Amino acid sequence: MIAVKEWLLYAIISISLVGLVVLYQVAGPYYEKGIASWYGPGFHGNRTANGEVYDMDGISAAHKTLPFGTIVRVVEIETGRSIVVRINDRGPFIDGRIIDLSKGAAEKLGIVEKGITGVGLRILHLPTD
Repeated sequence: MIAVKEWLLYAIISISLVGLVVLYQVAGPYYEKGIASWYGPGFHGNRTANGEVYDMDGISAAHKTLPFGTIVRVVEIETGRSIVVRINDRGPFIDGRIIDLSKGAAEKLGIVEKGITGVGLRILHLPTD
């Protein structure tokens, strides 16, 4: 009977910890807050800063300092909508902007018409190398 209670206690604690980690990733503090923009037609087919061919219809982003390969959740502050992107380029190079989304990512986030919007960034995964 005691072994079953201990096992149940460990299971509840484990599930709670996993739940807290997930909650932190979804609703925790932002790594960075600022303005997001998008880029596309003039860069489509060119090489990104990490050497990949830029696909404006793909899901990727440019950031000034995050390592290439970082996975980031971009949350539009006004609506709460979000998109997960991979950093593969450098930018934006306009003061006050913190991330440039590919046109494909901007479409999924619903900001193409607006052009720019307030966002919060949550880092989901940093590359290990």
